[in-house]
Amino acid sequence: MLLSRFPRVSLAHLPTPLEYLPRLSEHLGGPHIYVKRDDCTGLGTGGNKTRKLEFLVADAIQKNADVIITQGAVQSNHARQTAAAACKVGMECELIFEKRVKDADDAYKNSGNVLLDRIFGANIREVAKGSDMNAAMEALADELRAEGKTPYIVPGGGSNTIGALGYIDCALEFMYQANRDGLVIDHVVHATGSAGTQAGLVVGLKATSSNIPLLGIGVNAPKDVQEEKVWQLAVETAEYVGAPGCVQREDIVANCDYVGDGYGVPTKAMNDAVMLLARLEGLLFDPVYSGKGLAGMIDLIKTGYFGKAENIVFVHTGGVAGLFGYSSQLQL
Repeated sequence: MLLSRFPRVSLAHLPTPLEYLPRLSEHLGGPHIYVKRDDCTGLGTGGNKTRKLEFLVADAIQKNADVIITQGAVQSNHARQTAAAACKVGMECELIFEKRVKDADDAYKNSGNVLLDRIFGANIREVAKGSDMNAAMEALADELRAEGKTPYIVPGGGSNTIGALGYIDCALEFMYQANRDGLVIDHVVHATGSAGTQAGLVVGLKATSSNIPLLGIGVNAPKDVQEEKVWQLAVETAEYVGAPGCVQREDIVANCDYVGDGYGVPTKAMNDAVMLLARLEGLLFDPVYSGKGLAGMIDLIKTGYFGKAENIVFVHTGGVAGLFGYSSQLQL
């Protein structure tokens, strides 16, 4: 698969490491757990959205944009990476935040990702929970055009066919690493939300006939809604890269049993998983995406979903800055 056909700018530190977690593997009594360190992509403290932004920002440059608009929750990892990317290429950045978390404290509203957004010079606007975020971005784009600017809208999570290219590339990258190291990957697991990471990974895995099953651990929507969202984007992405039909509906699997009370609301299982990895492996996971994905994987291991001798790759989507925004809610 030749991704060099698509415009791309260099924003990430690639390839990210593929590391074995011996202490966690031993603690759980198997399987063998590896982590794909996409928390190490570098841009604005790193995270999975940087891979997507390499292709999205290149498209914005081709369209002569001078300002990037995107949206997310107040502590959005995606927004922070988008703001950093805009700085990197000399564009302005407009962020629209949906106030999804009820009774948020000062740390959530001003620390963590929000602090970094402000350091990167992004202009922040907030809207009420339940707002039509796409409509809000379009309205802002019209406002900016009236001022003589050329805006480029990046969808929430960077999740469209262009952004998903970043995770086709990630799939190709860790398969190369596995081949190089003689590692047979039995499962790939990651947190799934806006769908672009899972859609890109499944297209990359299926188009190359890897026969590696992919499991997304949901952080937001119910299973049927999440799988349908991923399926639709995977179909569009496969067509976009010239591999139509490579993904079947049964290839899209999301387990959404670990969302808890809602998006961005911490759970005890997430808290326990974050503390476990910090103290066993010196690794930090965020409380919204990677932490809930990690909690789901650990529970599935304990309940026998994976074989004890199998090799699992967990894709770490980053988000460590979010820990500061949730500091008062973490059970230390």
